[in-house]
Amino acid sequence: MVKLISVYTGSFKGLSEESWMLALVMLINRAGSMVLPFLGVYMTGYLHFSIENSGIILSFFGIGSVLGSWLGGLITDKIGEYRVQSLSLLLSVPLFCLIPLFKTEVGLAAIILIQSIVSETFRPANSVAITKYAKPENITRAFSLNRMAVNLGFSIGPALGGILSAISYEFLFFSNALAALLAGLMYIRFFGKRNKEASLKPKKAKEAIAIKKENSPYRDGKFMLYSFFCMLFAICFFQLFSTLTIFYKDTAHLSQQNIGYILGYSGFLIVLLEMGFVQIAEKYFSLAFTLLIGTILCGISYAMLAFDYSILTLIVSMTLLCIGEIWTLPFISTITALRSGENNKGAYMGMNGISVAIAFIITPYVGTMTADKLGFNTLWIATGVLAIGIAIGFYFVIPWMLKKRVGES
Repeated sequence: MVKLISVYTGSFKGLSEESWMLALVMLINRAGSMVLPFLGVYMTGYLHFSIENSGIILSFFGIGSVLGSWLGGLITDKIGEYRVQSLSLLLSVPLFCLIPLFKTEVGLAAIILIQSIVSETFRPANSVAITKYAKPENITRAFSLNRMAVNLGFSIGPALGGILSAISYEFLFFSNALAALLAGLMYIRFFGKRNKEASLKPKKAKEAIAIKKENSPYRDGKFMLYSFFCMLFAICFFQLFSTLTIFYKDTAHLSQQNIGYILGYSGFLIVLLEMGFVQIAEKYFSLAFTLLIGTILCGISYAMLAFDYSILTLIVSMTLLCIGEIWTLPFISTITALRSGENNKGAYMGMNGISVAIAFIITPYVGTMTADKLGFNTLWIATGVLAIGIAIGFYFVIPWMLKKRVGES
């Protein structure tokens, strides 16, 4: 027990003050993230949209994510991660407040598209900031700390969201707006001075030349293949945010409060386990093997729902999904950072964000349509089979891609 505690506490050592503050800003922002997990239930249960139309509308969130990731990566390399993150957080505030005013399919799809574009510009900029303020040997743990903050916020948000949505869905949107405002103000206060100091430092001539030498991720064939597998993984994983909550409500017959509790449990579990599990993977596993195991666990977590959906099975399934998530998502970001150059990290992070965001377009529609036409059992088994194929792809592509990068550098 003492050794386990030592491993856990040791996983936090060496992280910079800026890394901790980025995590705190993310915690506040994500603590208000009550909207996305309940959008499907909001549309089908409150606005009385069909499951298929709800899936189409959720796909507009994915379209916005693609555009936002591309735009965020592009402008981060031009104006810096500080301005992009500040604008994204502050502009999200009025957009969240406007969402409950739109009651039609077309109107809701439009506002979700705009809000998603603005919010998703934050991600590539935030990823660049994490790599900027972390030592090279601490990059994965810095990403994990940031994700731990995301999941701590996510454990608070949906649990509270389940309670608030039973009273009024408007509370969800206004709470999200308030959290984005607080996160934006805190980020500006802490990083404003640091950004000014960094901008005053003259760039070396070598750095200016390096910008010309570094390639675009869109012409990096091996990275594009890797991003394709990331997209396929996201299609499997992000059932969590679209069809899984509908499955909980319509098939497992859980109340909105209990849905919130299970989602909250997932966030709490990741907060508890992530840093320790990441350190174990860094010490004992290769990057390729880590993603192999993580992806397979995610697939198993969904496939088992085809055979039973008792409360015990739902908890075990969510536990496996959390462990699989821990051994995939932070390492996906690390691999992207390792593949990128010094001055095109925004573009690479943006491309990786696009691959994940495309899944937001595909997943809600394909997932809800499959569940509606063929049943949830077919959806869960297909997700499990696809995850195994993705795991094998990761296992061979990652060392092939990174070995080449080492040779280039």
